[in-house]
Amino acid sequence: MKLYKLNTHTRGCNKSYDADLVMNLKDHPNANVGDVVEIYAPDEENGTHLLLQITEFNGSCGRDVISIESGIANAFKMRQYSNVVMRIVNPADVALDSIEITFKDQYMGRSEMWRLKTYLTDTCVYVNKKIDYNDMQIRCQVYEMWSQGERVASGVITEDTKIVFRSSTSMVYLFLQMSSEMWDFDIHGDLYFEKAVNGFLTELFQKWRKLSCNHEVTIVLFSRTFYAAKCLDEFPEHMRDCLQQDYKGRFYEDFYRVAIQNERCDDWCTVLGQLRKLFTSYQATVLRYHEREHMKIPPATNSSATQGNFLEVLNISLNTFEKHYLDRTFDRTGQLSVVITPGVGVFSVDRELTNITKQRIIDNGVGSDLVCVGEQPLHAVPLLKFHNKDTTLTSADDYSLPHWINLSFYSTNKKIAYSSFIPRIKLPLFGSQLTLYDDAGEGGEGEENESHFLSCNQSEYKHNSLFDYDAYDEQIFQPLPAQSTCSLQRVVRAKKTSVPSLETYAYRNNDWENLTPTQIPAMRRKMSDPDIHHGTSAMLAALQPDTTNLSESLASEKNSRRTIVSIAPIVRPGRALINPFDPSQVTIKLTSNRRRWTHIFPKGPTGVLIQQHHYQAVPAKTTQAGQQRPLQQIQNNSQAGSNNNNEQEDYGCENEEQYDRVSTRSLLSKSASSQSFVIGDEKIDFFKRRQNSLMNALPANVPNLTATQAKSYLWGATGEQEWTPAITTVKHLRPIVEGEHHHLGGLEALRAVAVDPPPDPEAGGGGGRGKIIIGVDWKSLTIPACLPITTDYFPDKRSLNNDYVISDYTLLPDDVNHDYAQSRAVYRKPLSTEEVCKEIVSQRLAQGFQLIVVDEKPPTAGGCSSGSAVQPVKPPCEINKEYLLSIGRIFHKISLTGSVITVTGYRPRHPYPPINVDYRYRFHAPQHETYEISGVNFTTEKLENFNWNHMDLYICTRGDVDYPLMESLKYWRYRMYLLPRENIVSKIASCQRCDIFPDVTADNTREQVEDFVRLIEAVSKLKRQFARRARDSPIAHSLTKRRHSTSIISRPQPNQQHDTPRITEKHHNQLNSPQQSINVRPKLENGRIPRIFPATDAAATAGLSARDDQDDGFPVDIKFSPNATLVEIFEAMKHPVTGVGYFSQTQSLPSCTFVSYDALMWLKTRLNNGRHPLELLEAMRKERMICHASGDWKKPVVPGFVFYYVVQQDKNAKDYAPPLSDYSAFVNEWLEIEFQGCSFLWYDEPLTTPVPNFLRDSPAPQSWTETCSNKRVYRQSHLEIDVNQKSDRMEWGHVKHHTVLQPGFAFEIVVEWVTSSGPIVADLIGGWMRKANQFNFLVSVPADPMAEPFTKKSDPLRGPIFIPLCTTFLPNGAALFDEFPEESRSDRMLFLQEAILAKFGFLPCVLEKKYSVGKDLPKEYQYVHCTGNMFALIRCATNNYQVESPILQEANVTRCVYGHTNNTNVPKKVGFLWAWNHMIPNKKWKAQTINNSADGELFQLKMLKDFREFCSNSDQRLSTFWSQSQELKRKAQKFEFNNNNTDEVKPK
Repeated sequence: MKLYKLNTHTRGCNKSYDADLVMNLKDHPNANVGDVVEIYAPDEENGTHLLLQITEFNGSCGRDVISIESGIANAFKMRQYSNVVMRIVNPADVALDSIEITFKDQYMGRSEMWRLKTYLTDTCVYVNKKIDYNDMQIRCQVYEMWSQGERVASGVITEDTKIVFRSSTSMVYLFLQMSSEMWDFDIHGDLYFEKAVNGFLTELFQKWRKLSCNHEVTIVLFSRTFYAAKCLDEFPEHMRDCLQQDYKGRFYEDFYRVAIQNERCDDWCTVLGQLRKLFTSYQATVLRYHEREHMKIPPATNSSATQGNFLEVLNISLNTFEKHYLDRTFDRTGQLSVVITPGVGVFSVDRELTNITKQRIIDNGVGSDLVCVGEQPLHAVPLLKFHNKDTTLTSADDYSLPHWINLSFYSTNKKIAYSSFIPRIKLPLFGSQLTLYDDAGEGGEGEENESHFLSCNQSEYKHNSLFDYDAYDEQIFQPLPAQSTCSLQRVVRAKKTSVPSLETYAYRNNDWENLTPTQIPAMRRKMSDPDIHHGTSAMLAALQPDTTNLSESLASEKNSRRTIVSIAPIVRPGRALINPFDPSQVTIKLTSNRRRWTHIFPKGPTGVLIQQHHYQAVPAKTTQAGQQRPLQQIQNNSQAGSNNNNEQEDYGCENEEQYDRVSTRSLLSKSASSQSFVIGDEKIDFFKRRQNSLMNALPANVPNLTATQAKSYLWGATGEQEWTPAITTVKHLRPIVEGEHHHLGGLEALRAVAVDPPPDPEAGGGGGRGKIIIGVDWKSLTIPACLPITTDYFPDKRSLNNDYVISDYTLLPDDVNHDYAQSRAVYRKPLSTEEVCKEIVSQRLAQGFQLIVVDEKPPTAGGCSSGSAVQPVKPPCEINKEYLLSIGRIFHKISLTGSVITVTGYRPRHPYPPINVDYRYRFHAPQHETYEISGVNFTTEKLENFNWNHMDLYICTRGDVDYPLMESLKYWRYRMYLLPRENIVSKIASCQRCDIFPDVTADNTREQVEDFVRLIEAVSKLKRQFARRARDSPIAHSLTKRRHSTSIISRPQPNQQHDTPRITEKHHNQLNSPQQSINVRPKLENGRIPRIFPATDAAATAGLSARDDQDDGFPVDIKFSPNATLVEIFEAMKHPVTGVGYFSQTQSLPSCTFVSYDALMWLKTRLNNGRHPLELLEAMRKERMICHASGDWKKPVVPGFVFYYVVQQDKNAKDYAPPLSDYSAFVNEWLEIEFQGCSFLWYDEPLTTPVPNFLRDSPAPQSWTETCSNKRVYRQSHLEIDVNQKSDRMEWGHVKHHTVLQPGFAFEIVVEWVTSSGPIVADLIGGWMRKANQFNFLVSVPADPMAEPFTKKSDPLRGPIFIPLCTTFLPNGAALFDEFPEESRSDRMLFLQEAILAKFGFLPCVLEKKYSVGKDLPKEYQYVHCTGNMFALIRCATNNYQVESPILQEANVTRCVYGHTNNTNVPKKVGFLWAWNHMIPNKKWKAQTINNSADGELFQLKMLKDFREFCSNSDQRLSTFWSQSQELKRKAQKFEFNNNNTDEVKPK
C-alpha cells in the first residue's frame, strides 16, 4: 500500500494550485482527469475517507506528494505532512443515493435546478463544498449526503442521485391557532401558548439564527368564534356581513390577526414580545369585537382546535403562494406554511375543502407543516375527521390521514422529578359543564368528545360492561370479504378503473344485511380522499396471488361487481373505514400525488424512504426465530416501527443498538417488496433479493413504482413507513439539523452510520417495546426543501389506455424557424432542435411538473428515459432522447427523434370536478385599526387546460409576436416604477412635518429627463457615436478661432458638403489626404462617420482645427440667424461632430438615427427665441429630410425618446443601412417613449396659472392618457435578457412600459419572461438600477399594490388602510365647492385629494382602465410616494354608485374598506386608501429611520401618522391649506384683471 505525503494549499494564492487536489502525473501514469480518488490515513482504515476528483495534474508538486486544499484538510482532520493512502475508486462504488444542497438569498427556478443537476452529474462532492455554477450565476453549498442507507461525508453524484434543494431564504407563513386550548395548561403547568411561543418559536428562531437563515416571514394569529344563535335575526345589522354557517347550522366568524407581514430579521426574538402582548388581549378583543352600547349580541365562544379553521388557513397562504410568478423577487426561493396548534393533530373538516386543499398543496408544491404542541395521541395523526352531515344512528364517522401535511410534535425538555409518565389523552368534560356548553351552541371544551372515534351519544357510556367494543371494531374495520372465502390478512386494492364504484358509508352492526341491491345506489355517494380505492371487486384479485399485473386479473370487473352486489347479505357495500388506531391495515393505490414529495426523503438501511424526525425510542426484542444480530442505528431515523430489518445480514456494526424486529405478518405488507403478496416460502426469496441488493449497493433497492407494485401505506409522508401504536412524544436529544457537520468537528461521526445514541429509555415513557418518537422536523422548518424535480410514478400501460385521454402533436423547430426567419424583420439566432427540446422540458418543470425516473432503461435512450411500457415500437436506433414528466394526474412524454419533437399528453379521462369555495373572514393587518371584512375564493386549478401547444410554439419561434405571452401561461414578471430621486427622509427629519412638497424639491426636470434617456439607452443596448456631452456643452473654442461665427449659414451647399473630411474607410488615413472630390448633389455622405472606431470624433476635431484657413469647421456656439432656411438648419444638424449625435450602427436601426429629444435640445441652444424646434422638425419631415426610423412616412414628429433618421444619405456607402419599412416589427424591437409636460425644456413657454386645480374654472386633466399620441397606456417590446452572455441557454423576454414619460408621474417598466433564469434576469435589472440612479431610481412594486378585499390577485391577508378626509372644516359648516356647479363637485373633491397627496410627495401612476368605457363606474386614481414606500388610491363615486361590477359588487368592496356599514344609503366617506410597498427589501425599508426622532421612528410610520393628522384637520392644517389655495386664486384673478388678459398670464 503506497503512502503519500500530504501537503495543503490555499486556493487562489498560487495559479498552479487552484484545484481541491493537486498531484503529480508521474506518480499516476494510469490516472486521468475526472477520476475519483479516495484518501485516508493508513492507521485508520475505518476512519474518515475523503473522496476527491482529479481536475488537473501539476508537475511542480513533488514526487509521492499530494496537496489538498487546506479547508478540506481541516474539515476532514487530515494533518499536514502526515502520510496518507490514496487510491483510484470506481465512481459506482461511492455513488450517492441522495444529496441535499442549500442556497441563500437568491431565486432559483425549477428549470435552473434541473440545469444545475445536469452540471453536477459525475462530479465528486464533500460536506460543505461550495458550488459555483457560473453559467447560471448560482451559488450553493452541499449540506448532507446519503449513500446505501447511511449519511456519508463525501461521494459522487451520478445520474440516479436524487438532488434535494433547500432554501434558507424562503417565504414562510407562521400561523398560530389561537383556539381555546391556548389558555389551557400542559402537564408541566405552562400555558400551551407559552409552550408554543417561549418553547417552540424561541427554539425555531434560534435555529434560524444559527443557520443564518434569512426568511421572509409573515406571522398570523387565527381563530374561529362560534355564536350561540338559532337564526340570523338574532344578530344586529353590523354583524351580518361576515357570518358563516357550518354543517350543523352553527353561526361562526373567522378572525385573522396579522402580527408581522413580509419581514426579514437578523434576530427574531424581539418579535416574541410582540406576540405575548397580542396574546393578552386577543381573546377579549375577538369575542367582544362586535359589542356596542345598548345592543344585545349572541354569546360568543372560542372554538377548540379540532373545530377550528385549519384548512382555511392553509388555503389563504396558497392564494398568495400560487401567484409567485406575479411579484417575483430575486432574493428568495421556496414557500412554506406552518400551522402551530395547541391541539393534537385532529381536525374536523369539510370533505370538499379537504379535496381542494390537498390538490392545491400538491399541485403547487408548497411545503405545509403542522406543529402540535399538545401531547401525541394514541392513534395516527394528522387525522382529518369529515363533517358527518348524516345524523342517523347508523352512520359511522369517516376519517382521512393526509400524507400532504408534514407533522411534528413539539415537547419541552422539562422533567418532572417524581414521574416519567406522559398522559396521552385529554379527558372530555362531563356533566353540568358539558350541557352548559352544548346549550351555548358551541361545544367548547366539550366538543372534544367529538374526537372519540365512535361518536356514541352519552347514554351509551353506561353500557360499557355489556358492549363488546372489540367485536364492534372488528366488524367496522374489517376488510371487505370476497365471497367470504379469502382469509388473507391484507386486502390488495386494485387500481381504480373507470367503473363507478359504490362509495357508500359502512353501516353499523348488521344494518347492511337488510339492504337490497336496489337501495344501494340511492345511498348518498360520499367521496373520500380520491386516492383511496373504493369498491368491492378488489377482493377477486386476492384469490390470484400469482398474477404479476393485478389489473389484468380484473378484466371482468364490471360483471364481478354486479354479482357481488347481488349477494347483498355477504358483501358489505362501501369500503372498510380507516381505523386511526391501526392505519397500516389500509394500503392505498399508488398515485403520482402520493409520490410527489418522496424524493426529498433519504433512504434508510432497509431501502425504505425515511423521515428523519421519527425516532426509535427503545430497542426491542426480536420476534424472529433467527439469531439476534445487532444493527447500527442511523441518526434518529429508524423507520416508524416496522419496515426495519427482518433481514438477517450484519452491517458491520459498532453500535450495539438494534432495530425493531417485526413479525412475519407485518412483513407481508412491506411496500418495498416487489410483489404484492409474499406467501409461505416466498419470503426467503425476498430476503435473498434484499440481501443482494443491499450488499452490492445496486440501485435495485429503489422500489420499482411501475405497475407491479401499486400500493402504499396510507399514513406518513413517505408512504413507505408503517405506523405502530406505540408512539410517544419526547424531546429528542440532538436534532438532525444541527448535525455535526455544521461545526465540522466530528466528521467521523458521519463516517459510517453510528451517529446518535438513541434517547434514553426513561424518556420513552414507561420503557415499552419498539416505541417510535415523532419529534420536530427542524430541517423542514429551518431550510425548507423545494419540490423535488424528480419523481418515480408512471401509470402502467393498461391504466394509461383505460383511464387517460391521449393527445399528441409534433414540433419541427427547424421548419418553424425557417419560416419565421424569413418573415421576421430582425434576425436572431434560432434555437436548435435540441435546445427547443430542453427548453420545452424546462418550461414544464417551471410550471411544477416533475421528471419521472423509471428504473429499467432501454439501452438506446439518453437522458431521462422511460420504461418500455409506453414506448412506441420504433427502430431502436432512432430515438435520441425521451423525457417523462408528471403533475397531478397529467403526464407528458417528450421525445426527440432526429429533428422532430413529439409531445404526448395523457390527461385523466374523468377529471375531478372543479370545486369553488367562497370564504368570508375578518383580518387585522399591521397599522390597521379594525378587523376588516374580506372574502376570497378557493378553487382547484384545471391543470389540464394549460395551453402547452401555444407555449411550445412560443419557444420554437423564439417569442414571436404571433405567440404572445398570455395571462393563462403564468409567465414571470417584475414590475418597477422609475421615480425622481429626492432625499426626503432627512428633510422631513429637519422640519418634523411631512407635507413639505413641492417647496423642498429642486426643479431638476432637465437632469431627470437626461437620466431617463440614459436609462432607456441602456435598456435598448444602444451606444452613441459621440459622448452625450458633446452636444450640449459648447466645445467651439477648441474647434475654431473664427471671428464670423454665423457666416457659414449663408454658404452655398456644395461647398459645405466637401468641407467636411470624409472618414469612411478604416484603413485610409484620410484626415491628412487632399480634399475629397466635391459632390454635386447634397447627400449626407460626409456627415456619416463610420461606427467602426469610436475615436473618430476626436480625429475629426483634430483635422478640422488643423486646417483653420478654410471655412469648413462647424462651431457649436453659433446661433442661427432669425431667417435661416430649413435646409441650412438641416445641414447643420447633419454635421458629424457638431450636429445631432447619431447612434452607432445597430441591427434594425437605419444609419444616421437620432432621437427627437436630442434634436429638440440641439435646436433650442441654436435658435433665437420665437421659432419652435418641434415645428421645425415637423417641417423637415414634411420636406422628406427626416423620417421615423421604421421608414413610415405617416408618423409625425413626436418629442421624446422616439427614433428618426436622416433620409438624404448616400445609399452606396459601406455602412449604409436602410430602414425596416415595417412599423409593427420596429415597435416590437425598440422602446419608444413620448415626453409630455416638459416642452419648456426646448421652448420657453408662458407660465401656467398658480391656481390649484380644484379651484380652477376648468380643471386640467388628471393624466396624460387623453393626450398621448398613440392612445395606449402601455407598449411591449422584445428584450434580450442575457446581456453579459453568461448563460448557457438562449434567454429572452419582453419589456412592457408606459408610452409617455411625464415629469412628476411614475414611469412604469415591467420585465416579463418565461425562458430566462432568475439570476440572469436579476443581473440585467440590477444593471438598469445602477444606470438610473443619479436623478431617478427604479423601485420594485407589486402587481396589485392596493390589495383590496375580494380581489383575485392579491394576498388575502393584505389590505389597504382607510384614512378619512375631514370635509366639514369650513366655518358655519359650509359645504366645499359651493360656488361651483354641482356636476363638477365630485371631480373637484378628487382634485383636492390629489393636491393633498401632492403636498405629501405622492406622484400619480397611470393605469389601464379595468372595465370597458360606458359603465357608470367610479373614477379611481392611484399614487405612489416619491420614495416608493407607499401607495395611495382615491375614488370618486359618480352619481349612481351601486353597480354590479365584473368582479364582485364594488359596493361591497367599498363598504368593507371605507365605511364598515351595511346600509348603502349612508353617504360614502371621502378619504384615501393607503398601502405599503411590500416589495421593497426589508433592510432598505428599516434603514429609513428619522434620525432626531425620539425612538428612531420609521419614516413610513411617521408619514402615515402625519397624513392622518393632516386629513383630520388637527392644528387646523387642512383649513390653512384651503385658505392658502383660495388666496392664490384671488391673487391670480386680480393679476389677470390688471393685465386685461383673460386667456393666460403673460410671462413675467
